[in-house]
Amino acid sequence: MSSLTNKIAVVIGGVGGIGGAISERFAAEGAQVVATSRTAPLDGPATAVSPAEGGIRLQRANASSLADLKQVFDTVRKEEGRIDVLVINAGLSEFAMLGDISEDLFDRTFGLNVRALLFAAQGGIDLMQPGGSIVLVGSIADVVGTKGYGVYSASKAAVRSFARTWANELAVKGIRVNVVSPGPTDTAMMGAASDELLAALLKMIPLGRLGRPDEVAAAALFLASDQSSFTTGAELCVDGGGTQV
Repeated sequence: MSSLTNKIAVVIGGVGGIGGAISERFAAEGAQVVATSRTAPLDGPATAVSPAEGGIRLQRANASSLADLKQVFDTVRKEEGRIDVLVINAGLSEFAMLGDISEDLFDRTFGLNVRALLFAAQGGIDLMQPGGSIVLVGSIADVVGTKGYGVYSASKAAVRSFARTWANELAVKGIRVNVVSPGPTDTAMMGAASDELLAALLKMIPLGRLGRPDEVAAAALFLASDQSSFTTGAELCVDGGGTQV
């Protein structure tokens, strides 16, 4: 039996990049996945990964909009009745040195990376039963002081902090909360980084390469599944050893 057979999973920010890889891996492991994106079709079709496996249904939603989040969870309540796994992945990263940080940049970053994450978690917990798992997508930026990414790093430190508190609060309900924290990963977000930054990051990674979205998805699968049934409040770094050695 696959790791997520008969599970209902919601992936906020579940199209493209790391979120898309998580949606695809969960479906391949038997889950029925609701994957949200700002650019998803208005009536996203349910697509089977294979006849014997799970599927992915797309739903358009702006994670920063509480109204959109409510619509996502109302739809899941009506059509599925529960959530077994909630992954919150939506996020953004913008470069700005301290003297150049604008109010808009700060609000955009914390609005999506922190505020939206909080209210997505809040919206999902009423649909979760004992044994449920929340996986927050953080970043090793929460412990690394990369020049020009102070606002992003601070937002991801907040994600790590939330995981600790929520793991404690939700333990009584039998819901686990963990963080998967990617290092530099070969996605469109990393593609926007300068050659100088990329070279500096690669020097920090013992394995000497960028990660792949599917490698992060494999770690998220572990945290989502019963394989990690005695793990909560943890951060699993998928960073080629960059923050570990």
